[in-house]
Amino acid sequence: MTREIILILDFGSQYTQLIARRVRELAVYSEIIPYNTRWDDIIARHPKGIILSGGPDSVLRPGAPDCHPDLWAWPVPVLGICYGVQLMAQALGGSVAPGNRREFGRAQVELVKDSPLFQGLPRALEVWMSHGDHVRSVPPEFNVLGISDEIIAAIESPTRRLYGLQFHPEVTHTVYGKEILSNFLFNICGCAGQWTMKAFIEESISGIKAAVGDRRALCALSGGVDSTVAATLVHQAIGERLTCIFVDNGLLRKNEYQYVVDTFQRRQHLKIVPVRAADRFLSRLAGIADPERKRKIIGEEFIRVFEEEARRLDHVEFLVQGTLYPDVIESLSVKGPSAVIKSHHNVGGLPEKMHLKLVEPLRELFKDEVRRVGAELGLDPEFIERHPFPGPGLAVRILGAITPQQLSLLREADAILIQEIRKAGLYRDIWQAFAVLLPIRTVGVMGDERTYEHVIAVRAVHSRDGMTADWVKLPYDVLERISNRIVNEVRGINRVVYDISSKPPSTIEWE
Repeated sequence: MTREIILILDFGSQYTQLIARRVRELAVYSEIIPYNTRWDDIIARHPKGIILSGGPDSVLRPGAPDCHPDLWAWPVPVLGICYGVQLMAQALGGSVAPGNRREFGRAQVELVKDSPLFQGLPRALEVWMSHGDHVRSVPPEFNVLGISDEIIAAIESPTRRLYGLQFHPEVTHTVYGKEILSNFLFNICGCAGQWTMKAFIEESISGIKAAVGDRRALCALSGGVDSTVAATLVHQAIGERLTCIFVDNGLLRKNEYQYVVDTFQRRQHLKIVPVRAADRFLSRLAGIADPERKRKIIGEEFIRVFEEEARRLDHVEFLVQGTLYPDVIESLSVKGPSAVIKSHHNVGGLPEKMHLKLVEPLRELFKDEVRRVGAELGLDPEFIERHPFPGPGLAVRILGAITPQQLSLLREADAILIQEIRKAGLYRDIWQAFAVLLPIRTVGVMGDERTYEHVIAVRAVHSRDGMTADWVKLPYDVLERISNRIVNEVRGINRVVYDISSKPPSTIEWE
């Protein structure tokens, strides 16, 4: 069966990934491609529809991002959002005006004409705007569908199957946004809605069997959700010809090593090679305070350990990695190369060094889809719902140089935090929660004695994919229990603080 697809031309909007995810939530597969993708490549994909994303540029600027002119005459439905609708209007004979003021936030749209795009919706819509320019006049053969504060908010050319929205239907603040996208997909594009995780699994297993054949594959297992789901998928395709290597680098959470080994050997029945290498990693990290150097050392040492173990295995030709779709999108970004904030902690150096062919079964999926695949594969719900854990482990949660004593303090504090969040019934509602050991000491009083000890910062955030995040407003009684237990049970900690920063401007991890 040929997979139906919606292509999203990315003009640099902060919401482009949201568009792709909203479309997939409606059981239609979507892909993000750069706005300047070759026209022949777009045609070759046979999309059911095209969505033009928003973007930070102005169509009034000479040389502003544009799409291929043949798009407008192509018989495939097009939905332009924000910058996309302005591009559509200007290209086809309408006009775009700079706004007297930029409009960000909630707005009211009044629908003034019936359209399949708004079928079944009320005449008054609450939407999310984020724009400066706006469509001043529509092209010939176009109708105005909606108005917001005297500004054109929605247009269509039903004969040409072209539609445009000045607002963002993909953002949850647009109350009927999902219904609008659904109308575009099913009423206008004629999609069948067959993108399911079950269909993805069947397609993936078939593809892995065809690619790997009767040869062998290795998986660098971290114990996280991504590598676990990737390994399970590949295992279902090739069985015992997959070997997983799990390296204990000394930077794991409390009881993590035994938990991972038990989970994979006894429950998942995967062939796993556990490697105890804590001393090697910690000796190389001794005295290193710079976070980027810590990451690089951990990555280099991991490759050495992995290579040593891999050499013990015969005739391995493939390496399994848990690459996700956001990683793929980043490499295709229309924004060009961005500054390195943090080096990626995947095992990116391994394929080149070991001459292995990559198997990336999750490269089409967002994080929430990976969890759904895991559930479909029958993985333990408790495992699937585990919070993300960074590749460098606790090394990036100890600010400054790392010592065994600091690792012990952090492990105990982090375990208490997670226990209390679980006890309060909040764990599943939180994207990520963890403790950070700060490189300072503070004065305290415990009993009749003055103390001068370490500080723990607690971090808990809501997110859907880690791209943006809001800090969690934990109940005061939960925070109180977390603080009391850490200070009383972890000898060497006398103060607990709570991080109330969102991403952006802060990152989720501290290093």
